[in-house]
Amino acid sequence: MIVRPKPNLISILTSLKGSIAKRIAWRALLVTLLASVIVLVEISHPSYFSKVSATPFTLLGLSLSIFMSFRNNACYDRWYEARKAWGDLLVEIRSMARETQVLKDEAQRHRILGNLCGFAHALNARLRKDNELAACRTWLDPMPKDNAGDICGRILMQAGEQCSTLAESGAISEWRYTLMANHLTRLTQVQAICERIKNTPLPFPYTLLLHRTIYLFCILLPFAMAEPLGWMTPVFTAIVSYTFFGLDAIADALEDPFGGDENQLPTDALVRTIERDVLAARGVTPLPPLLEPVDFVLN
Repeated sequence: MIVRPKPNLISILTSLKGSIAKRIAWRALLVTLLASVIVLVEISHPSYFSKVSATPFTLLGLSLSIFMSFRNNACYDRWYEARKAWGDLLVEIRSMARETQVLKDEAQRHRILGNLCGFAHALNARLRKDNELAACRTWLDPMPKDNAGDICGRILMQAGEQCSTLAESGAISEWRYTLMANHLTRLTQVQAICERIKNTPLPFPYTLLLHRTIYLFCILLPFAMAEPLGWMTPVFTAIVSYTFFGLDAIADALEDPFGGDENQLPTDALVRTIERDVLAARGVTPLPPLLEPVDFVLN
């Protein structure tokens, strides 16, 4: 995620970190070069362009802008829902740290909180298609025997069994056990929300239709602008293609909030926050530092 001060005019014009311009530069450049070629043809053979009207492009551009805004809103909703889910993850683990304060056996409390921190690490790895067990092995007690199946679910089952054992032994009341079980249930819901976002992309035909229409619009637009605008056509074509290709690329980046893109969620920083909370609850000092943005990028 890009974290930087509010940009001034100079940084708006020159900043590339977090900008979508790098991804669409070649596409916009090719369309601009095509527009230049079309202008050359128009100058040599003006009769070819005398009957090309800009009205269809005006209507198509308006419709395309509306549909692109719908897609971008849908992709941002996915990004924001994922961020809210990770906020809930932080709340539930902090709540478990508070609920377990009543435990007399500090070793039991440390195991429960360590497993929950391991859950955060495993979920982060799962959403990035990394090795879940390798990501969480330093926090789990006991360790799963293998990396098969749903490691995150197995960690929560293990934490649930620990809480159940405490209730049966009388270390916690039934009321407190119910509260702790509810926190674990909400952690399961967080995992399900994140997996739904990760594994259910936007409908492909909808995305494909917009991709094709954007390319057709940007390629055909210079034919309508060449005769009235002349050599200003490549300039306006570059601006239009930058806008449409850019909006399309932004939607692609937001559709999967859990990848390694610089505009996606800083889940590593969120996991580090959870680590600090768990270690503070265990009484460990000093705490590991919070992750800071590197070159304006917070991972």
